[in-house]
Amino acid sequence: MVNLSRSMWYYKSKKDDTQVINKLIEMSEIKPNRGFDYYYHRIRKQGFIWNRKRVLRVYRLLGLTMRRKSRKRLPARIKSPLNEPEQPREIWSMDFMSDSLITGRRFRVLNIIDDYNRQALCTHPDFSMPAIRVVNHLKQTMEIYGKPLEIRVDNGSEFLSKMFVQFCLVEGVDIKYIQPGKPSQNGYIERFNKTFREDVLDAYLFRNLEEVQVQSEMFKIIMKITHTNH
Repeated sequence: MVNLSRSMWYYKSKKDDTQVINKLIEMSEIKPNRGFDYYYHRIRKQGFIWNRKRVLRVYRLLGLTMRRKSRKRLPARIKSPLNEPEQPREIWSMDFMSDSLITGRRFRVLNIIDDYNRQALCTHPDFSMPAIRVVNHLKQTMEIYGKPLEIRVDNGSEFLSKMFVQFCLVEGVDIKYIQPGKPSQNGYIERFNKTFREDVLDAYLFRNLEEVQVQSEMFKIIMKITHTNH
């Protein structure tokens, strides 16, 4: 009635997927947080010629399909008033700015100020600013100006990193995180950033980071003289 031959009905696949299974299990144990594309490309690079459909079939059979990652939530941030400090090194503020060279290559500037007198303590440019560099610049700044009691920052990944948090913990410096999307809570350095952009980043065309560094240092000197006279 269905035009199906007996041989087709009783046919059983003779494919042995043991090698594919073992290889996928092996790779998933080494790199458990990777997905199918990563495993498949690694398998091909190792010289195995199994086609994509076959590997994907076994991948799904083994239940290795990656779950969609849920977005991490930030801990609740308590709104704190932007009080004016009564003495130096009571609280510092840190923030990043970004701009580009005339070649179009982007760079970032790490700014650190003392909230007491708005003195620029660090204005360091670099093409990338991972947590390890942030910590190094903060450490150098402390060696020059002393250690603050608190540091006010936003919720950027560099300031949330274990390296930054651990460094501040060891040094006995409290971290004050502002609420997400509330830059006004870090108003002192936001005002500083505005002046820095007008007088440095928007005022000059830079060919390299060395030129940015020179103008940044000159800006720091002028700001220090201005605040001292004031």
